Amino acid sequence: MLHVPANDRHRYCDGLSRRSFLKAGALSVAGLSLADLLRAKAQATQNGGSTSNTAVILIWLDGGPTHMDTYDLKMNAPAEYRGPMQATQTNVPGVQICSLLSRQAQIMDKLAVVRSVTHTTGDHFAGAHWMVTGYHGSTAARLEPMYPSIGAYAAKVRGPNHPTMPAHVAVPYSMTVGLRPGYLSGAYLGSTYNAFETNSDPNSANFSVHNLGLPTGITLNQVQDRQTLLTNFDNMRNDLDRSGLASSMDRFQQEAFEMITGPRARDAFDINQETPQLRDRYGRHTWGQSCLLARRLVEAGVTFVSVHMGGWDDHAQIGTAMNNKLPIYDRAFASLVEDLVDRGLYDNVAVWVCGEFGRTPRVNQDAGRDHWGQANFCVLGGGGLRAGQVVGATNDRGEHPATRPVTPGDMLATLYRVLGINTGQTFNDPSGRPHQILRDGTPIPELV
Repeated sequence: MLHVPANDRHRYCDGLSRRSFLKAGALSVAGLSLADLLRAKAQATQNGGSTSNTAVILIWLDGGPTHMDTYDLKMNAPAEYRGPMQATQTNVPGVQICSLLSRQAQIMDKLAVVRSVTHTTGDHFAGAHWMVTGYHGSTAARLEPMYPSIGAYAAKVRGPNHPTMPAHVAVPYSMTVGLRPGYLSGAYLGSTYNAFETNSDPNSANFSVHNLGLPTGITLNQVQDRQTLLTNFDNMRNDLDRSGLASSMDRFQQEAFEMITGPRARDAFDINQETPQLRDRYGRHTWGQSCLLARRLVEAGVTFVSVHMGGWDDHAQIGTAMNNKLPIYDRAFASLVEDLVDRGLYDNVAVWVCGEFGRTPRVNQDAGRDHWGQANFCVLGGGGLRAGQVVGATNDRGEHPATRPVTPGDMLATLYRVLGINTGQTFNDPSGRPHQILRDGTPIPELV
């Protein structure tokens, strides 16, 4: 079954709405070989991967969130820089964040804020690509992802923490300002290392992951009958050959076979197994329920999960935008951290919040902020990282790092350390040229 999702309502300054590649559904398990699947999963160890059971949850604030109105307020700056937000004291002495992030303020001892993330682009696509790959590559003029993302490398090198789960999942989808495959691409590793997308809203009453169910009229015995499936799907394979995707379908099909023939993945994606009280705690919103689903997935054995929170391209009315978004985001993210702690998962699961860039320190004529790569932030916690601190600082107007500049490569090196992945490993692009997982960047010493 091939599925093309409906267009999404969100738009960004680029004028793009969300698009999707074709997604293969449960019927695409034609001609599976479980031996091939086992070989694919064993490849993670052969690639020098760690046997660690650590995981990462990325909260992707798509569109470029403002640093000046969230985690790096400048209350003593001139009004045109300071903006409309107020600060609140956290439970870490001397550390203040936006007052609308009140839940996070209560658990700041479990988080670290890096205020000095910096790069040199205000291009949505280039910024997103840089933040999750460590390489400046793709741009608005050249949208095809040039380098693999950290999620793709987690799938390639580490594989899943449980063999019947996918290694790399995006909730609800993986994209950058409306374009797929967006920021979490496998690039030259192959599209099989793109994120497995739920492609459905976890807050919906009828939420389901289409890839995990057998279509009407198909039985498990038929799925296991390779010859029958091969006959039934000759036409589909021919279509895939013409699209150039056939070479990348086998591994996806193999993972689909495991997922639809065993209960673990279906149970992990079944958010209705959670109590109404816990679901209420996260917030009955797409963002809240996506964070809850992310917790379920890492607990079940997914290595890298991204949660897409879109709509941060705030060129106008920044105060209204923050009042609308920050309480929902704060509730979802704080609940995720608390839940991971409560379930004894936080030491092994790192949480990571970022977007593609920050926003202009000076408020524009529309009471908003524009694109600004020179100053950005990320929030990190869990995974054995040292928390309860702020790393780096921008100058008194939030324009650029004043101390301890942190590159996207440094941030990623920190997370690869959590995952136990050697960033010096090389993989070849289609021309045969080898590329290191990271060419530049070292783990942030204050955190590791």
